[in-house]
This record gives sequence, C-alpha cells and structure tokens, in this order.
Amino acid sequence: MTSIDPTRESWLVPLKALLADMDGAIAELYARRGIAGVRPRFSMALIRLHHRGPLSVKELAAEVDVTHSAMSQTVSAMRREGLVESTPGPDARTRLVALTAKGADLVPFLEAEWRATEAAVAQLDGELPYRVTQVIADMAAALRERPFVDRISEQLR
Repeated sequence: MTSIDPTRESWLVPLKALLADMDGAIAELYARRGIAGVRPRFSMALIRLHHRGPLSVKELAAEVDVTHSAMSQTVSAMRREGLVESTPGPDARTRLVALTAKGADLVPFLEAEWRATEAAVAQLDGELPYRVTQVIADMAAALRERPFVDRISEQLR
C-alpha cells in the first residue's frame, strides 16, 4: 500500500515560502545598496551586539531567540565576512562575540532597514481585508487556552 506524501499538502509550506520571499527581498535590497556578505539573518544579531556590547554565543542566541547551534553557525558566517570577532571570555569555555569596525559601520543602515521593513509590513497589513497581526494574536490567544501539542495529540487519536 502506498501513501500520499502529507508534506505536499501543508499550510506551512506557503507560509514558509512567503517568509523566504520576504527575506529574499531584504537580501535584494542589501545587494542594491552594495552591501555584500550580509544576510538578513545577521541584522538582529549585529544590532543587538551594537546595543548590548560583546556577548557570548549563548547570550546572543537568547537575545535573538534562536538555538545555540543556529547562532554558532551565524556567528561563524559573520566572522567569515569580517563583521564580528571572537575573544576569550571570563572562563576557558566562553568566547565573547563583538562587532568589528566593519560590522559597526553597517548598524545604522541595518537599523534603518529594520524600521523600514516594519513600516512596509504594517502598510501591507493595512491593505489586507483582515489584519494578519490580528490573526497572529488570535491564534496565540487560542493556543494559550488549548496548547498546540494537545491539538495535535487529539488529531492523532
């Protein structure tokens, strides 16, 4: 008996594609502005490092709300681009991540782009017949009432 691949019919796929398209548009903006070697995923980390000073990978991951592993990979990529540097931390196991001059020079543009992106998303949200921000808030409220894990478990019965 063969089964139909359920991953081909998922509401998550178009959502992920939409977010990837939006990230791609931000990357295109960087390219148009002559900013090479910077990926959209770097921006929050670079901005946080600017405002918080040197942080360990663990601290930076918590600040940006990603896993330690994801941030470790991001830091490695930013280091290769000359945006950050690592120095020994307070103990032998910890390394602190700090902006380089090149990374610091990018922060004003990244902050302006962040604000412009937020404004563009708000404008787009206002053009829709229903506010996506309200849908997100309503879904979060419903999940606080009945957690997603419980909903999935119920569907498995």
